[in-house]
Amino acid sequence: MLLAIAMGCGVAMAQSVTTPYSKMGYGLLNDNVSSIQRSMGGVGYAMHGGRIVNVMNPASYADVDSLTFLWDVGIDLTNLWSKENGKKGYSFGGGLDYLTGHFKVAKGLGASFGLLPYASVGYTYGGDITGGNERRSGTGGFNQLFVGAGYEPFKNLSLGFNFAYLFGTTTNTALVTSSSSSYFTRNMKIRDWNVQLGAQYSLPIAKGRDLLTLGVTYQPKKSFHGDSWATTYDSQDSKMDTVAFNSMKGNYEQSTSVGVGLSYVWDNRLTVETDLTIQPWSKAKYLPILGFEGQEMQFDNRWKLVAGVQYTPNKRGTYVGAMSFRAGMFYNHDYLNYNGNNVRDYGASIGIGLPAPGGKTTVNLGVEWRHRESSPIHLITENYLNITLGVNFNELWFWKSRIR
Repeated sequence: MLLAIAMGCGVAMAQSVTTPYSKMGYGLLNDNVSSIQRSMGGVGYAMHGGRIVNVMNPASYADVDSLTFLWDVGIDLTNLWSKENGKKGYSFGGGLDYLTGHFKVAKGLGASFGLLPYASVGYTYGGDITGGNERRSGTGGFNQLFVGAGYEPFKNLSLGFNFAYLFGTTTNTALVTSSSSSYFTRNMKIRDWNVQLGAQYSLPIAKGRDLLTLGVTYQPKKSFHGDSWATTYDSQDSKMDTVAFNSMKGNYEQSTSVGVGLSYVWDNRLTVETDLTIQPWSKAKYLPILGFEGQEMQFDNRWKLVAGVQYTPNKRGTYVGAMSFRAGMFYNHDYLNYNGNNVRDYGASIGIGLPAPGGKTTVNLGVEWRHRESSPIHLITENYLNITLGVNFNELWFWKSRIR
């Protein structure tokens, strides 16, 4: 039943803005950030606390209140403005971004589960060609249904893991219309597993008022499981053919991923963190399909640098004092490369956490600006305005009332 719900949610999660950059590779990758983390630029490797669900580093699951059950639901709305060869474009998209839960199992042991996007594909463009016109489009994406646990074997040290079921399908289509019509589709279906390991070590300083935390994560390189194939159709012979059918195992791989983060917490009010993600995608296998990809499309080594800050004046004071104010920025050297042009993006974000009256539930609002383009040649220039809404439900599920 849970898997059926996940599949249904995955349809909503696949809705995205249209960008031709998602045509290449597996599409645009996601970094498993929550609405809180996104408002801080996307930090999270060293983040932990009893009131957040931090999927970026499963070691953080060990830090959870024994009386509460956390639900975190995120929604994303995106406006995109693009420019290519002097032509301007516009796109709007949005929907469910993620759904996660977090609870305590035993002393020093916490667990988490949920549904997250892995990658998304969405684009449409076209134009005139000799004797006709051509239109290209792509849809779909890959999602991950995960469970994870974090354990604190020694004071200030926690270890954790995420185990995910990866599923989804992408379809890329080219339609050519002249004296006759013909189309070519490229399909990729993944049914696979994924694993991530994490660790965090915290060092109390200034007589325990401040906390310095180092977080690291590791995701191994592995071959994807699933199928990849192409179909062709020509209206003159009314025949559909399946060509270039390949098992993904041994032909399509996921890169190793290493994340390192360092955070500093002052008086439980101010949090400052910086993260670095490294993914050597140039060493991952990817079998291109003629007609959509060739020597012009390659994988680059991906690295992402992020910095973020959060300030809560006084959690036990007035309502305004209990609000959290957030800001962050990032630079991402992406894994996609087209004809020697690397795709990269950078941006900044701000956000606010609004506590619900009479409870620990928090509504998190954020605004993010993102700029994406290829370099050294600016093939397509894109500017994004993302509005994120996350609700962190903090419920006393394990509280036992005393009978007098």
